[in-house]
Amino acid sequence: MTLTPGPTNSLGDVAGVRVGHHQRVGDGWLTGTTCVLAPPDGATGGVDIRGGAPGTRETDLLDPRNVIEQVHAVVLSGGSAFGLAAATGVMDALAEDGVGFRIGEPDQVVPIVPAAVVFDLLRGGDYRARPDAGFGRAAYADALAGRATAFSGCVGAGTGARIGGLKGGIGSASQLLPGGGVVAALVVANAFGSAVDQATGELYAARFGLPGEFDGLDPHPAPSDAESGNAPRWPGADDVRPGRATTLVVIATDLSLTKAQCQKTAGIGHDGLARAVRPVHTMLDGDSIFALATGQRAAPDAVAYHQLLEGAADCATRAVGHAVLAADTTAGMRSYCDVHCAATQEDARG
Repeated sequence: MTLTPGPTNSLGDVAGVRVGHHQRVGDGWLTGTTCVLAPPDGATGGVDIRGGAPGTRETDLLDPRNVIEQVHAVVLSGGSAFGLAAATGVMDALAEDGVGFRIGEPDQVVPIVPAAVVFDLLRGGDYRARPDAGFGRAAYADALAGRATAFSGCVGAGTGARIGGLKGGIGSASQLLPGGGVVAALVVANAFGSAVDQATGELYAARFGLPGEFDGLDPHPAPSDAESGNAPRWPGADDVRPGRATTLVVIATDLSLTKAQCQKTAGIGHDGLARAVRPVHTMLDGDSIFALATGQRAAPDAVAYHQLLEGAADCATRAVGHAVLAADTTAGMRSYCDVHCAATQEDARG
């Protein structure tokens, strides 16, 4: 059986899930916020956090032992811990639209908005240039607008991202499931580790691409370690400071899952992340994966759920590859294609 991506090979292939971004670049700014918006009735959510330096909000409620079942959005943001403020903007906007956990009259709701952040402070030059609630509101408005076209690139939470010594960003991938339905992932690639095999210049993720997905790449090693800034090495004193990196992932499916199954799906997603980034889950990263199930299709049986888990991990791997390929050289952070490709590989950036 040949595995195939969805029509857009992105998180947008999960019906009802919308993505919006807001970012600022220049005058000391290089950061942004991404809002992954669930359907109005919410989506069942789970999370698995394995990095040693996470920055998160409202993740405890996703524990299967706790009462809340549905989340209404997930916010991913730059700005380190300061960037968690962006979730307040999304929460306020949802409440104004009457979307949330109802506590009284129809307009009395509490939106459930888990969030996580990446470290990108000072990458634009100004320490004070970091996302706030206004970024969240703008990303939410962008998601509502339904454009949902920017699933890869230096946008939203990926604006100031770096992966190893290369420019990072946002990437996405999807896979159609054999029994019907789809699973997809969106990644903010901002890792301490590298996404590249230094001996060859090959993307680790490219080894796991679907047929034709990463065709056209002709990678080569960087001309020198100094030029790439991405060679394997032992971390030094300037590197070993908590909160210097972090990769974030949102996995979504249109199948019906329990909270426990969502949590397991998020955990399996880390297996996919580990295939695309080396080293991963370090004490310098806050690697966190969310999983959302919209419930538009029936619950899977044991076989179908196993296929979903495999697809979730593969989508996380492939999404990292697309994030790296879609990144452009920015603020002294060179792109993968500038360093490791003989020519621009437009076909592989999709």
